Amino acid sequence: MNKTFALVDCNAFFCSCERLFRPDLQNKPVGVLSNNDGCFVSRTKELKKLGVKMGAPYFKVKALCERHKVSVFSSNFSLYTNMSDRVMLTLAQFTPELEIYSVDEAFLNLAGFKDLKNYAHEIKQTVVRNTGIPVSVGIGPTKTLAKTANYLAKKYSKFNGVVDLTKKEDQDKALAHVKVIELWGVAKATADKLNALNIYTAKDYRDFKNTRLIKNIFTKVGLQRQEELQGKSRFELELITKKKKEIMCSRSFGKPVYSLESLREAVATHITSACEKLRKQDSVCAEIQVYTRTSPFKNVPQYYGFNSSKMLSHSSDTRKVIKYALSALESLYKMGYEYKKAGVQLSQIRDRKLSQMSLFEQYEPDNSEALMRAMDEINRRDGAGTIKVAACGLRQKKAWVMNQNRRSQRYVTGFWELKKVK
Repeated sequence: MNKTFALVDCNAFFCSCERLFRPDLQNKPVGVLSNNDGCFVSRTKELKKLGVKMGAPYFKVKALCERHKVSVFSSNFSLYTNMSDRVMLTLAQFTPELEIYSVDEAFLNLAGFKDLKNYAHEIKQTVVRNTGIPVSVGIGPTKTLAKTANYLAKKYSKFNGVVDLTKKEDQDKALAHVKVIELWGVAKATADKLNALNIYTAKDYRDFKNTRLIKNIFTKVGLQRQEELQGKSRFELELITKKKKEIMCSRSFGKPVYSLESLREAVATHITSACEKLRKQDSVCAEIQVYTRTSPFKNVPQYYGFNSSKMLSHSSDTRKVIKYALSALESLYKMGYEYKKAGVQLSQIRDRKLSQMSLFEQYEPDNSEALMRAMDEINRRDGAGTIKVAACGLRQKKAWVMNQNRRSQRYVTGFWELKKVK
């Protein structure tokens, strides 16, 4: 049976989530900023028309945004991840095989389905009806062609959000209008090398005869990409999410931090987040790395501190991991510096069922796993940080917390921030 893939991609996903609970923002320019309200990470088409580029620092275009009454939001990942789950749950109704590629993208196996274009429109309409999030759908015999079809579906309004590239004649026309920089997995450096070989469009790439040269310069993946453009499927659906071998969590501070107490709170909070991810994939860790640093962009005394701590046995208990992380932090902390960032990394990760207790370490309490499950469930239901370890800090205002001066309400994950009907 011939393979058929569909890539469903949410349109300006973060902005669409913000618009969902603010219908007054429809057809108006909206943008979402990165951590600490730094750069644009999501833009609506109305904002793109004003000339605001992806990754543009907000302070450079602030006057432009104010002049055109652009609605600018801080990142609200609690809202975005919840809406992503709802979108993926809806997409799972349309296929027996689904690969969640990112927070706003998924590949679907549509092999054997009839009337693909109408089916894609049905997917589009159902996602909007169930979640309120607009999506575009690209269809092709390979994942690369499906991704390319999706790019065209989003770029040209005449396609009404759906492009089908399963036919050879359609591929010929479409690939001639797609620059190599727009292809899946092609970064600027790779595009420059392709241009040096007189390969400017996806069609040029597909039809380039010297496959040995392609493989030598762009490795096996580059050759597989060319074969995918030729309609030969080389990238299969990844139906089982691979467990992470390392989990990292780091943030820049909203304001400079000087005290060990504030650094302890920041590191404990990062460990809490990392351990939640660890338990979500049913894993445990044995080593914790901690680092903190000053800002390399300021004319202040510079310092970068790094230390690691190893547990005798694997664990995912937030309380235990925090204890070892804070021990590592205290030995690297130096007074007199203006700290701007801290981060943690969990390593030596293995499956929880394969972990073994150490002969020289006290057993964890019998209620450890049940307590962590209860904490995770409450925080999922009522919002991150509803229940936390005291080491994360009890003060309302913390200097190390990110700047999120423009964050919207956690409409679907914060109990006290739910929409009120009067």
